Amino acid sequence: MHGRPAQADCRLMSVTPGMSNSILPESCTRVVFTVSLTLLALSLLSSCATVPITGRRQLSIVPASEMLSMSYQQYGEFLKSNKLSTDRAQIALVKRVGERVQGAVEKYFAQNNMSDRLKDYRWDFNLVESKEANAWCMPGGKVVVYTGILPATKSEEGLAVVLGHEIAHAIAEHGSERMSQGLIAQMGGMALDQALTTSPAQTKQLWMSAYGAGVQYGALLPYSRVQESEADHLGLIFMAIAGYDPREAVTFWERMAKSKDGKAGLEFLSTHPSDETRIRQIRELLPEALSYYKKK
Repeated sequence: MHGRPAQADCRLMSVTPGMSNSILPESCTRVVFTVSLTLLALSLLSSCATVPITGRRQLSIVPASEMLSMSYQQYGEFLKSNKLSTDRAQIALVKRVGERVQGAVEKYFAQNNMSDRLKDYRWDFNLVESKEANAWCMPGGKVVVYTGILPATKSEEGLAVVLGHEIAHAIAEHGSERMSQGLIAQMGGMALDQALTTSPAQTKQLWMSAYGAGVQYGALLPYSRVQESEADHLGLIFMAIAGYDPREAVTFWERMAKSKDGKAGLEFLSTHPSDETRIRQIRELLPEALSYYKKK
């Protein structure tokens, strides 16, 4: 037995179709399990993307085309089921700031030969009537701001901090990364289109949890600390390129931290913790962000 490799058992036993695992030798079972893990690992290694600016490698098993298609569908449903603001001044503010950040993203990507990553984006900015202090950006540049966050932003620059951060989450494909993690953890790595066919409700809930598009879709899962820091990083640079002073980010997060004892911004803070670590990291990123800043 010492001179007979375990692989021999596995080869011999595996050539018979339909053979039950219960009669496989233990050595074969271990080899099959090891090979399965190896193949899964190799598959995951080949399913990686790179985040712009930071260069971090991230898991990505969901094709961008599928994410965008689902995004546009869910975004349309959200707008139909929520009341859009009729305040012309506030609507104009959201669109003005949003379009400037959009322009900054497009400029950065063009300068770094990455415009192809934005070719299927259909940017849109909407203001929704809600007391909730929140904002989000779905894949493809579908942005929603809730009227409840405007008192917390206070100014155009404050809103630029929020939109730069939320758009950065989409640009860095954090939702796709979380969707990929969810498909592996909850559905064994099933493809998105297959998951939508076999478990549509669960898949929709998983997708909405990844992006947190509204209270009615269930609890929003907070982004990881890494993703939050990354969105801060990219957001600072995008707002700076757009002509907004990135130093306003420190002021905004300090203001949000003070609001923890009040009602303003509590929803936003529940998924965007404002603490000394975050503010310190933003201060450390300011020299880089300021190098992009040209006052308009």
